[in-house]
Amino acid sequence: MKKKAMVLVVEDEADIREGVTVWLEMSGFDVCCRNDGRDCAKFAATRRPSAILLDVRMPNMGGMEALNEIRRQPSTSDIPVIMLSADLRDEQRALDAGASYFVPKPYNGKQLASIVKLVTNREMAECSC
Repeated sequence: MKKKAMVLVVEDEADIREGVTVWLEMSGFDVCCRNDGRDCAKFAATRRPSAILLDVRMPNMGGMEALNEIRRQPSTSDIPVIMLSADLRDEQRALDAGASYFVPKPYNGKQLASIVKLVTNREMAECSC
């Protein structure tokens, strides 16, 4: 049996985090969650998820700072990052900073899962959440 691709979901709002998790698990992914950008960068460096869904606006370390940290580190620079935000003004800034995709909130669950499938190419990674 093939291993499922592991996706890291980084979102400070519990209801959005849970909704994203449900959609991704129904689409065949293993999902690990964090609610802070600092946790995201550390997790990505040690666990190497197949993709990261990253909210732009979070306390402590926001998504843009976390994205910059992920892109600076050689061990994480190639991980696809999909940015989420309710503010469409964040889209170009996120893409310019190295995000693979930008998904506006409220998101469409099927579309979000399709984008994750696209960027992971269904690569398999072991989830050790």
